[in-house]
Amino acid sequence: MMTRTVFILLISSLCTLSYCTPRTEPAQTEVLTPVDSISKDSAVIMETLPPHIEIEKELLYDKHTLEDTYLYKDTTREFQWEKMKERLSLLESIQREPSQWAILQNYKNRNGEAPLVKVFKRDAYKRVSDTLGVERYQSVPLYLLTDTVIPEIYGRDGSLVRIKAMDEDSKFARIQTVYDGEEEWYAPKKYIKQIGDTVVFDKAIFVDRHNQNIATLEHVGSKWLVRSMNPATTGQHRPPYAQETPLGMYVLQEKKSRMIYLVDGSKETGGFAPYANRFTNGAYIHGVPVNAPRKSLIEYSPSLGTTPRSHMCVRNATSHAQFVYDWAPVNETIVFVLE
Repeated sequence: MMTRTVFILLISSLCTLSYCTPRTEPAQTEVLTPVDSISKDSAVIMETLPPHIEIEKELLYDKHTLEDTYLYKDTTREFQWEKMKERLSLLESIQREPSQWAILQNYKNRNGEAPLVKVFKRDAYKRVSDTLGVERYQSVPLYLLTDTVIPEIYGRDGSLVRIKAMDEDSKFARIQTVYDGEEEWYAPKKYIKQIGDTVVFDKAIFVDRHNQNIATLEHVGSKWLVRSMNPATTGQHRPPYAQETPLGMYVLQEKKSRMIYLVDGSKETGGFAPYANRFTNGAYIHGVPVNAPRKSLIEYSPSLGTTPRSHMCVRNATSHAQFVYDWAPVNETIVFVLE
């Protein structure tokens, strides 16, 4: 009886040990899926290609509307859709990755006159400018990453840039330009207005100096919708007061329901420009100027869409300037000036 009891206990112990001891799983062999080098290269190429841009007309403002091509005296003028697509492609491309966006600002030297660059000249207006023709007045000094003593060039007021580094202990920020090449520079923080990393640039205004017209477009879904197509008049080269509207890419910075202007060479009020939208220096997109002492608005001028004749601004029919004023948000709208 004793022997039988011991045998039963021994069998029970063996069963218990067998149940509690974890089983050793067979080693797993990692299976690596071979990478198709052709597919990988294609993906890289697709990432570097500009996105396809589709433009479709869906006007929100339909007064004084121009056709795609139209006659002006003995020539034909047009809306340069292909050039617009190139710039819209750039605008979409730079927004593929989140960025800390900022605007270079120095309107009327409010943030301080920029220091002299290493190599400068005086232009037709007898103003100091850099080797690229950008004037010192109202501009931002840009320094090489290897030299923060003397600036290399000037950055235009209103230019969109990326902030790459912003050290609290430094008076400089490292920025990257996004138009005409992505170059990195140091710029003093006092000239930089940060607009964050959540802003989406889905509205664009195109000012064409060559054809003297203006178009507004809005990104909706996968398309860019044309919201207006109108005649405009840009700035003329007429020293010492009138200047050409500068080519480039800018952020809409400021709005004024009435922008007061002075008589050339004096402090006397010359009148006002209604529904003014400033994008760089003293350049506004505005309605037909109203010379003092008149107070009432003027809707249209026969000079619109003809030849450059403003001081730097972009003149429009007053109702179209009002449309831009209401439609385009500050710090979120891009203005392209092209030739």
